Amino acid sequence: MDTTFHHHELPVEDPFTIARGTTGTADAFVVRLEREGVVGVGGGTPSAYYGESPDSVADVLPGLLAIVEDVDDPHAGQRVADRLFQRAPDAPAARAAVSSALADLAARDLEVPLYRQWGLDPEVTPSTSYTVGIAEPGEMAHRAEAAVEAGFDHLKVKLGTDDDRARFDAVREAAPDAEIRVDANEGWDADEAIEKAEWLAAAGVEFLEQPVPASDLDGLRTVAAEASLPVCADEACVTASDVPRVADACDLVTVKLMKCGGLQPALEQIHTARAHGLEVMLGCMVESNASIAPAVHLAPLVDYADLDGALLLAEDVCDGIPVQDGAFDLSAVASGTGARLVD
Repeated sequence: MDTTFHHHELPVEDPFTIARGTTGTADAFVVRLEREGVVGVGGGTPSAYYGESPDSVADVLPGLLAIVEDVDDPHAGQRVADRLFQRAPDAPAARAAVSSALADLAARDLEVPLYRQWGLDPEVTPSTSYTVGIAEPGEMAHRAEAAVEAGFDHLKVKLGTDDDRARFDAVREAAPDAEIRVDANEGWDADEAIEKAEWLAAAGVEFLEQPVPASDLDGLRTVAAEASLPVCADEACVTASDVPRVADACDLVTVKLMKCGGLQPALEQIHTARAHGLEVMLGCMVESNASIAPAVHLAPLVDYADLDGALLLAEDVCDGIPVQDGAFDLSAVASGTGARLVD
């Protein structure tokens, strides 16, 4: 099997700000696997929050690809995933890039879309939300209005500032009929979250994502018990092993390939959350279609999707699954994941 990878710095359409900082580019690693004329593509975007950097991914990928070459079987996903974890347990984005490329290769080898290989129903794929990052109220209103005009009826609004009410009210006025989810990215304490949840609930917000620091599990539990909105754990629930710990402190969890380490770990986290009676949202970072496309094939298993990472880019090195009015058209994927390198 021939294996290669490349690092791309992809510009975002607009500066993307959350409570922890601003992103102007996405570091996308694209892995390409070829075996007997069949090509698989996958991607990963490292996050400093989860301990990865472009340098660390570039350092670990050759060893991970050597495992794929040694196994030399696109249909040995479980074996490869286990060996990738043993080799690089603290490199989830790097492992996700390799595992998604292998999954693309395996499904293309069988000449079926990945969701069909897994036996999933594309008709129950939830529409994705579109994220409105933190900016001045007028700019957030403009972005929300543009998203709704583009057909997105679910918005995720980033908060966690000293002027959240003005920012949120501007978005709600600009998009009065949109379903809105709010993500504070750990920006509040429990008392703030409970207080703000009152007016957010009154404005029709669907749920509140990671309102308090991930380390403050007692605070998250208090918010879940006392707030007027369902509470979602994101940064507090990184892998399947975290689910039992947060299960009594939230109503749903966010699963991301870039934090859990790939498709196999994501499946484990989804099923573990279900076993604990939790709903699930499938999320992402600001990423290339190389990593968004494989994630979409998991979407029939979840309740909510926040898979707009590639839509926030000004340019991409991969095409992905078509999106119309927030809905992914999985039926357009002839085989594999739908991620394809742009010529």
